[in-house]
Amino acid sequence: MRGRSILRVLLGLILLAAAQPASSQVVKIKMGTLAPEGSPWHDVLLQIREDWRVISGGKVTLRIYPGGVLGDEKDMIRRVRIRQLHAVAITGSGLATIEPAISALQVPLMFDSYEELDYVRERLAPKLEDLLEAKGFKVLNWGDAGWVHFFSKQPFSTLDELRGLKLLTAAGDPRTEALYKDFGFNVVPLAYTDVLTSLQTGMIDVVQGPPLYALIEQWFGLASHMVELRWAPLVGATLVRRETWDRIPPEWQGPMLDAARSAGDRLREDIRRLGEESVPEMQKRGLAIVPIDEKRLAEWRAETLAAYPKLRGTYAPAEMFDEALRLRDEYRAARPPQQKVTPP
Repeated sequence: MRGRSILRVLLGLILLAAAQPASSQVVKIKMGTLAPEGSPWHDVLLQIREDWRVISGGKVTLRIYPGGVLGDEKDMIRRVRIRQLHAVAITGSGLATIEPAISALQVPLMFDSYEELDYVRERLAPKLEDLLEAKGFKVLNWGDAGWVHFFSKQPFSTLDELRGLKLLTAAGDPRTEALYKDFGFNVVPLAYTDVLTSLQTGMIDVVQGPPLYALIEQWFGLASHMVELRWAPLVGATLVRRETWDRIPPEWQGPMLDAARSAGDRLREDIRRLGEESVPEMQKRGLAIVPIDEKRLAEWRAETLAAYPKLRGTYAPAEMFDEALRLRDEYRAARPPQQKVTPP
């Protein structure tokens, strides 16, 4: 009888433990990002970490690995897939390797302003989030890295001149690499963590990226010319592996998602302001702006638009490409002709 009593007690303890709410469990989330420590992008991740700690009473912990210490975006995405990481904060370059439809938001010279981008992205976001979720990723927020510009060791102002230079493209993005090659560019696929070394050794002559990132990473010290052309917006997003998100108690998921999205909205405003301020800061330190007048801009536009049929269905899926273009035109049709263009 004594043995049966002990067995009943043990069974009761097991059932009691099983009945404890999920909120008693600790969920540890490891997140990787290229965002340098101390940068605005990193700061917002710290804010999300703190918000989640408060919401969960310390039961959800977020450990952030900044500055590409775990590799480039392709490497970090691979680590998420093999469960070495649980989340990533990445740019559109990395996002497009998960879901190519993201590239519809980054088509060269499709957008003239952040207002156009916002209008299109807000309407495409539900579909894009569904596509990413089907790939196993939950979108926590959308963000911006800024307008992509060309930074080069020597000045150039035409596409033909660019073709004569060695242009970095993101490693692990064979679609973009192949397209650039198709259009006659001399591309060198490398990790963005290798930009400074590659500029120093002469492996590349040109790197494309947002001015704020160029300032933080000091690209302009070696690539001291910036073409005065907003080539494309570089979007970003913070993603968590869906199965990791599902381990979080449902009562916390809503508030945590709201906190992440609010932080992302605040970051977007900051990035746009700081992106504008970063150009004169670099000019004070030796950056030279290569001007693009209306005639030259028309040449860039004409050649780029002529490439759209090739980009449609290869760089971005045809349906999403068409919808982004339709929404952009819808926005423009509803705006006055003197629409203000956002600075870099």
